[in-house]
Amino acid sequence: MRYLFLGGLLACLLATAPALADYSPCNDHKTTFKSDSHVLARPVSDRQGGDTIDTATVIDAIPFTDTGATCDNVNDYDEACPYPDSVAPDVVYSYTPPQDLMVTIDLAGSAYDTKIYVYDENLELVACNDDFHADYTSRIDRVALASRFTYYIVVDGYGEDCGAYVLELREHIPCELICPAGAFIEGEPPLAHDYIDEFNGGCCGSENNELQILAGRANGSQVLCGRSGFFTVGGAQTRDTDWFVVTIGVSGVITVRGDAEEPTYLFELGPLDCNSVGVLQNVVVGPCAEGSLTITGEPFSEVWVWMGPTAFTAPDGSDLYAFDYTLWFDGLAPGGITGVPDGPEVISRSLSTVKGLFE
Repeated sequence: MRYLFLGGLLACLLATAPALADYSPCNDHKTTFKSDSHVLARPVSDRQGGDTIDTATVIDAIPFTDTGATCDNVNDYDEACPYPDSVAPDVVYSYTPPQDLMVTIDLAGSAYDTKIYVYDENLELVACNDDFHADYTSRIDRVALASRFTYYIVVDGYGEDCGAYVLELREHIPCELICPAGAFIEGEPPLAHDYIDEFNGGCCGSENNELQILAGRANGSQVLCGRSGFFTVGGAQTRDTDWFVVTIGVSGVITVRGDAEEPTYLFELGPLDCNSVGVLQNVVVGPCAEGSLTITGEPFSEVWVWMGPTAFTAPDGSDLYAFDYTLWFDGLAPGGITGVPDGPEVISRSLSTVKGLFE
């Protein structure tokens, strides 16, 4: 069954990626444009990458890190990923792996709105990313490279943007979570293009604002295995966000611990109103790195908990991508008391009715 949470639906599907200080549970769909406010000043610096593919700086081995600046270069290359018509200056690196492997190429820490892409030795595009991190810097995960073939890594910028960059190339070591025995399974339908989340999309899902309720076991603990990821709506990439309702037990304290196969935000949200909900506290969990929140409140009062990717595009550059996460709870109200069901359900009452259970 479902709770139908009343209140105006936030403009979830129109919001752009936020700055790091501007967390929002409904920034789940990128627009196809950016503001000119992200164009930065052009510092003068010695470039580190080569000017063209013919003069590419050779990466001898990984892991590899380099710094440099692009503003004293010229615009030689461009790819739409997804923003076309860049005229930003770029630099080029080359790498020839000694064996088949997957790599991560990361521009985190760069000082401007970056773009990065990879060509094979035939100059065919292998992978591309514009915005991975919330500050508009780029990263590509799971780039498959074949042994003894040469690949070219182009550090570029959005529009005319240029500046200082940090380039890291490392082998990708996949994280794989195993769902603990006895855990509840989230049960959301598989992601698909133009998917409308009528399961637990909360204030960012369907017009009914469904949240999934999680009750504690007799000892107040609970484990949930869920799945999140990325899909497209109208051709634009969107992230799946999962909204949950938990009830604080008699101690007045809940601890929630999480892990995920990809970098994922764990939020406590409030107030419990789609018109004004925001992030009260947050932690990043994964990949294969646990994080936790401590939530306090009146016994038998409700809390909204949220899980969703930190990035706004799939890590491998694909249009459809899913990954697993796990949440461990302690201090919940056990199921079967004060109207709390025995297990995860998609809630089916109005918000005012739910509040009335605990007043």
